[in-house]
Amino acid sequence: MLKVFADRGGTFTDIVAVTNNQAIADRLSTHPERFLIVPLPNQQWVIVYKLLSENPEQYQDAAIQGIRDIIGLSGNEPIPTETIEVVKMGTTVATNALLERKGDRLVLLITKGFKDALRIGYQNRPNIFARHIILPTMLYEQVIEVDERYDAHGQELTPVNIEQVKNDLQTIYNTGIRSCAIVFMHSDRYPHHEQQVAQLAQEIGFTQISVSHQVSPLMKLVSRGDTTVVDAYLTPILRRYVNQVASQLPGVRLMFMKSDGGLTDAQEFQGKDSILSGPAGGIVGAVQTSKRAGFESIITFDMGGTSTDVAHYKGEYERQLNSEIAGARMRVPVLAINTIAAGGGSILFFDGSSFRVGPESAGSNPGPACYRRGGALAVTDANVMLGKIHPQYFPSVFGIDGNLPLDKDVVIDKFTQLTQEIEAITKNARTPEQVAAGFIAIAVENMANAIKKISLQRGYDVTEYVLCCFGGAGAQVACLIADTLGMKKIFLHPYAGVLSAYGMGLADVRAIREAGVEQPLTQASIPQLQDLMESLEVQGREEFETQSNAEESAEVRGVYEEELVRKVNLKYEGTNSTLSVNFALDVAVMREEFEIEHKSRYGFIQLEKSLIVESVSVEVIQKMDTPEEPLITRKRPLDEIPASVETIRMFSAEKWHDTPIYRREDLQPEDNISGPAIIIEKISTIVVEPLWKARLTERNHLILERL
Repeated sequence: MLKVFADRGGTFTDIVAVTNNQAIADRLSTHPERFLIVPLPNQQWVIVYKLLSENPEQYQDAAIQGIRDIIGLSGNEPIPTETIEVVKMGTTVATNALLERKGDRLVLLITKGFKDALRIGYQNRPNIFARHIILPTMLYEQVIEVDERYDAHGQELTPVNIEQVKNDLQTIYNTGIRSCAIVFMHSDRYPHHEQQVAQLAQEIGFTQISVSHQVSPLMKLVSRGDTTVVDAYLTPILRRYVNQVASQLPGVRLMFMKSDGGLTDAQEFQGKDSILSGPAGGIVGAVQTSKRAGFESIITFDMGGTSTDVAHYKGEYERQLNSEIAGARMRVPVLAINTIAAGGGSILFFDGSSFRVGPESAGSNPGPACYRRGGALAVTDANVMLGKIHPQYFPSVFGIDGNLPLDKDVVIDKFTQLTQEIEAITKNARTPEQVAAGFIAIAVENMANAIKKISLQRGYDVTEYVLCCFGGAGAQVACLIADTLGMKKIFLHPYAGVLSAYGMGLADVRAIREAGVEQPLTQASIPQLQDLMESLEVQGREEFETQSNAEESAEVRGVYEEELVRKVNLKYEGTNSTLSVNFALDVAVMREEFEIEHKSRYGFIQLEKSLIVESVSVEVIQKMDTPEEPLITRKRPLDEIPASVETIRMFSAEKWHDTPIYRREDLQPEDNISGPAIIIEKISTIVVEPLWKARLTERNHLILERL
């Protein structure tokens, strides 16, 4: 049987597969330049594989092509689905559609008088002194104002004018729009009118109907409406992608990663849950592997080709309810991930007075200059220039036919040319490697600032944390990032280059259900909160039962343990900033947890103010069977040091160093390597800077420590 975990990133698609088929493992091991094969106990093997996310000349979908390559299929041979047990995926399809504004055409139905409510929003002014204010583009194309109204206490003031709504919807339907978002005042509590209009839309033939009381059952018209519009905009795109993948894998259990860090069945995967699908897999992978290594307080650092994602973890996944991604506001639980446009593909340029890194990315096509497709200079090229990346240790997957190594010569030419241009303008003489190092320093500063936002600015002392570094490009700059932040320890898992994909395999199935409350927190309100949470728990369990493998789910529930997490979102009366605390039967316990968090986050508490329960959430977690990791034993004497493959020149700290290169598979537990050094893996390059040392553990984990 074959289990496949895939993450479709902006540049590369990463695949981690677990198989007990020795024929597959033996065949792929004859291609060590393309596949990494790791034996597990119980006659199983882990297969690690990377391929470009977009390569239209070679294949339509990278994840499906990866599965075909692993099984060994050529041409149009059908995939033998009976040999595949499960496919777990994260995808950027919805994120890209949102970034590029390529979602489905949609109409917004909203209470009469509130036609422009979502456009007006909260009147935020990101740049307070801007005289020319550019409003974000709305995702909806048309608006229908529905003459209906409930008051805040559930009294029907105006019933729905059924005939008028039917005529308006039919007119919109005739223009070719097939997606609608329905958002009415107070419908989070009184949803009858939304249900009536949704029924009409279904009868007329709309194929995507997002209803606000189901999508985001919380008060506040604007945030509920925004979330519903995003869902209606992206779900059709996502559904087409899911169906395309499923059509290649008939009968296979297909699961997707949600933005909250939980897996869900493909048919339950919605637009609102998909924005951080790929990055969420990375957070799960980082947290679960770090816990296996004995680390509980970590900063996750995921540097890919297009962007860098960072997150904070101290005992539990941090989620945020309100987020703005690619100009779209949403109010659904998502993992608290800070993303910046800085990755291996971030384009470098000189604007006449200063060095700039990104936010534009070279992507995977054309990619950085060294990818042999005519791309511009990028961060990856700077590391090639500095001797931190060497073509002979990088996969030969470049060029039009996808079989050539990185092109170092074009990098040297382009940096030499750029250096001459800079010198002509600034009259300041530099060498090409100094220019490359300058660009890397700026990229590192940008990424370090992203980590400060989620740690130092929220009251956490980052020097007490371990930097869990992953992503294809992360280990090239990890030491520089840690030095900038004063961090002393870096953790690198053997699958760090594909940890987002591996995280899909380590994730649990999760269903989160929320409900608005907006009542004072008192001891008398506890029974009411308990009843509400019990109903949310039932809804969460129903999701598992309605998933496509209902019979299997019932079996799984009997085999795998379940966990329940109950949270209360609290705020001071008269304020708008909520903090999430664990639900307790004693109000004093919840108040104390809230005050500790408030003091840490904002630096003060207000004892005289009462607390308001804004909303509650229940998370039902179904524990999944996760891949084992083998222990490795030392075979060399303790006093025998590992042999380097060769010594190259690497530019660091303003000078060239003679730097040994080691292969990770040659290292054994308790080996210590002092920087400067480079450790080569099949799926990433680890740069050990001067004043750092690397140590391998019996779990095959690399720990980098500051000397």
